Amino acid sequence: MIADSIGREARRQLVGEVIHAWIDDLPEEELPRHYANAIADLDQQDLHMLAAWHASLEVGPPIPNAEFLAGVFPTLGENRREALKIAVGFKGEEPAREGVTEQQALDRVLPRLSRRRAIELAHECIQLYAWDRLGSSS
Repeated sequence: MIADSIGREARRQLVGEVIHAWIDDLPEEELPRHYANAIADLDQQDLHMLAAWHASLEVGPPIPNAEFLAGVFPTLGENRREALKIAVGFKGEEPAREGVTEQQALDRVLPRLSRRRAIELAHECIQLYAWDRLGSSS
């Protein structure tokens, strides 16, 4: 309901929050597969930016290709979920270009969330709704 009653920018943020919640809920053993899928179709510019982020963690030289990034993913330790969030975020408009609507993305991800994470997400969505309706203070 909230997604249907907020503006475009707030809706994009909401979809991003849902995707981040899903990534937070993923079992550890599924992270590498989802990361490999996320980086497989990134363009060269996005791969460069992701490699630079990897380099900031001092995991090796910033080689901007999917094979390298997938190879060093296990060495990221507690930063693996953040790397996945960044990679998924680079896809940006990808779902829309592939014919997947924001609603379809929500329908696919929301049922996969744990009850605890869904409740946390509901609180975040209410705050986002208020921000959209009342305007931001900045």
